[in-house]
Amino acid sequence: MKKTIYLMRHGQTLFNKRRKVQGWCDSPLTELGIIQAGTAAKYFKENHIVFDHSYCSTSERASDTLEIVTDLPYTRLKGLKEWNFGTFEGESEDLNPPLPYGDFFVNYGGEEEKEFQRRMVNTVQKIVEEDNEVVLIVSHGAACRKFMQYWEHTSSIRQKERLGNCCILKFEYENKEFKLVEIINHDFSNLSEASPVLT
Repeated sequence: MKKTIYLMRHGQTLFNKRRKVQGWCDSPLTELGIIQAGTAAKYFKENHIVFDHSYCSTSERASDTLEIVTDLPYTRLKGLKEWNFGTFEGESEDLNPPLPYGDFFVNYGGEEEKEFQRRMVNTVQKIVEEDNEVVLIVSHGAACRKFMQYWEHTSSIRQKERLGNCCILKFEYENKEFKLVEIINHDFSNLSEASPVLT
């Protein structure tokens, strides 16, 4: 049976705005981040997308985003957390090495790249093996990217640019394989923190 998974990045946070490294550490959604999550909620509503269940990481920026998108009960899972950047957490993004990061952060108490990717892939695999047909998962930028890269060999579409806040990756799951079938990038260029929250 074919299943559908909507894997989404959280809304803008204070650390995103201030360009701080944010993996396992957390910061609150900004007003713009709340509006972005409201835009995602509107997208799902207008397209008559109904979830069987929803999941997010244990970071508050993910659960706060999810609660704006849907009022469904949800499950928080540590396996959906962002990359652990070790002692770089909370520091300026200017200190990041050039991409790809590889195992750079291991020397600073962070996670190995493949270990992080495997954690994310295994967690999403377990989610879809539950009795779900349409699932919402709210996670993080690098986590979504690593999951997407793992399944590049089954997918014909991809995005090289950074995954923006509240970007939605639509995957189909069949025969134990995920296939990326759509990338939903909302245009937030006209939004400001003074804009009304969309519901």
